[in-house]
Amino acid sequence: MDYIHENMGWPHFTWDNESLAAPLASVRHKQGRLLGKMESLGFDLRTESSLNVLTSEVVKSSAIEGENLNSDEVRSSIARRLGFDLGGLPKPGRDVEGVVEMMLDATRNFEKPLSKQRLLDWHASLFPTGRNAMQSITVGAWRTAESGAMKVVSGPIGRETVHFEAPNARHLDREMNQFIRWFNALEPMDPVLKAAVAHFWFVTIHPFEDGNGRIARAIADMALARADGTKDRFYSMSSQIAAERKDYYLKLEFSQRGGMNITNWIAWFLACLERAIDSADQILASVLHKARLWQKINARRVNVRQRLVINRMLGDFKGFLSTSKYAKLAKCSTDTALRDIRELLAGGILVPNSAGGRSTSYRLANPDQIPDPQ
Repeated sequence: MDYIHENMGWPHFTWDNESLAAPLASVRHKQGRLLGKMESLGFDLRTESSLNVLTSEVVKSSAIEGENLNSDEVRSSIARRLGFDLGGLPKPGRDVEGVVEMMLDATRNFEKPLSKQRLLDWHASLFPTGRNAMQSITVGAWRTAESGAMKVVSGPIGRETVHFEAPNARHLDREMNQFIRWFNALEPMDPVLKAAVAHFWFVTIHPFEDGNGRIARAIADMALARADGTKDRFYSMSSQIAAERKDYYLKLEFSQRGGMNITNWIAWFLACLERAIDSADQILASVLHKARLWQKINARRVNVRQRLVINRMLGDFKGFLSTSKYAKLAKCSTDTALRDIRELLAGGILVPNSAGGRSTSYRLANPDQIPDPQ
């Protein structure tokens, strides 16, 4: 079977508007409800929600491609770029800074037109050393004919399965010019539908040697930000795609080997997006829980070390707190850590777990468990 870009009709995609009308309406309704819910919150809660979503979006989009970023570094980079002070978070590496720069440009500058230079800048941000994990690659430029055919493969060397082969590198300027003109066109197309088509179209062209998936998802996020009409992000499409990674690749491969009708891909994209929006309620619940907890904590006196450790426990913290973990997080002695922990226990902010002795560990209390100060 021919690849879709080898069809005579390429790149004039078609889809069944009638069958997509109901799922699109459902997604748009849920988007509206979520945005309305977020508007009812105060500035700080909206900011915290958006920071959580952006962090998840960056981490999960990279994880889909097998690259594991430190979520604290990602959060630190995003917070600094947005002007928030989050003390105690690690300094982000160049790889983290690059992908954060791309994602924030896509979502916070969503009204600006897409351009070749903008895409090349995104690619250069993703690969600041001029290499991917394996080798040197062409950075900040389309892939070249000298780099060979761009294939998506799996399996052991010598027995690879070819899932897809992208258009010839010699045609990339023409291919990308068409794509960019279409994406910037002021046509009466729902931006959610545009996000689905743009994602598929870009990743099918595969204009770069590496990073195509992450840039395709950034372009889709840009279109979704246009759909929402806000620079803040309150749901993470990449987090949902990561949870459905196998199906994601199967849907792409199926549609890239078919005719010009991509209804199947768009239907899957809309369903995945709806599940992403549904998952946003969990993020909101976490933010509201954190706000209620801090409301109780702020009625008491907590020192800078205690505040730092509590913030870390409310983030991507693994396991329970121990004296040694506290000392490491707060960069203090174990005696100071133990004294701080005892104060938090006395205030009802920390709760000891059942195991005692050398295995003593602690967790944060629920807001309702923390007594009001006398």
